[in-house]
Amino acid sequence: MQPAAYTTDIKGGLLRLVATGDWLARHLGAIDADLRAFEDDSVGRDITIDISGVKRLDTAGAMVFERIIAACGARTRASAIVGASSAHRRLLDNVRPHVAPCEIAPAHRNAFVMMVNRFGRGLIEGYYVSIEVLNFIGQTLSTLMRVLREPKRLRMTSIVHHMEEAGIDAMPIVGLMSFLIGAVVAFMGAKILRLFNAEVFTVELVGISVMREFGVLLSAILVAGRSGSAFTAAIGTMKIREEIDALRALGLDPIEVLVLPRTIALIVFMPILAFMAAVLGVIGGGVVAATAMDISPVFFVGRLQETIALSNFWVGLIKAPFFAFVIAIIGCYQGMEVAGSSESLGQRTTLSVVQSLFVVIILDAFFAMFFLEIDF
Repeated sequence: MQPAAYTTDIKGGLLRLVATGDWLARHLGAIDADLRAFEDDSVGRDITIDISGVKRLDTAGAMVFERIIAACGARTRASAIVGASSAHRRLLDNVRPHVAPCEIAPAHRNAFVMMVNRFGRGLIEGYYVSIEVLNFIGQTLSTLMRVLREPKRLRMTSIVHHMEEAGIDAMPIVGLMSFLIGAVVAFMGAKILRLFNAEVFTVELVGISVMREFGVLLSAILVAGRSGSAFTAAIGTMKIREEIDALRALGLDPIEVLVLPRTIALIVFMPILAFMAAVLGVIGGGVVAATAMDISPVFFVGRLQETIALSNFWVGLIKAPFFAFVIAIIGCYQGMEVAGSSESLGQRTTLSVVQSLFVVIILDAFFAMFFLEIDF
């Protein structure tokens, strides 16, 4: 008994598969994976299968030959099985009508059931991702404690570099957007308050909304879209190039080398961005108040000092480091999870931005309820 075997070559412009041995069901399992790979690689090309060297053939073997010839209907009439004996030819003719088509119509399912199923899978996946992120946070914090015990391990050059990239370079866009948001809030607020002859309260509207919420939230959103995605892309590219494996081979901890400097840099600089955003947002509101409502800058600043508690300003700054921490952690985590292809890198970068924004908004809602409860 000779197991099924085959060789391939090109003869007369046709791709040729030469089969030998006993093509029986018990022998096909060992070569089925290779045959399917050959089918995929040969789709769109004409092929000749020479089975003159086949000793014994059963239904499974005949089905395999016909399946290769079918190849999703991509063959032409030039493709054929040659060298078959009369008995093998009769078996092939009997098998041919039963070869399943490559395209199988999808089963019709209830749309509501599919929606619930997808929602359930999303919840389960979200649960496991949350556990993995918490584990990554634990690794980062433990690495931080180790570095704090040995301050010489702290990579100040890397931290300053990332402060420049993630913080200083982001200041123009954050400042411009904050100024415009403050101006829009003032303009829209004045338009509504004018109906009640209460345009002066635009000062309170701008002060509270910008200093307490919009300044820090807008900064976090822009940093998540700009710097968080950059963290994922940079670390993910290193993962694709196997540079992270090289770090481990050199005895270096990727968390200490890559994650910790980015996290510390963002935590340090985010309050600065939030402060700048709050100031420029108030200035934007003041500009609109001066030009559209005849409220002088002196009156605007004086009323701002009289009516707006300083706690509103501190609320925004307190939230900034927490937002920075989750943005940096999620960005670095997604970078570490890149699977090794450009497609995976794009997916993880998108996930980094989406998850960062989601967590930032959840945290902001939590802080809003917390400060409301403690009357701060």
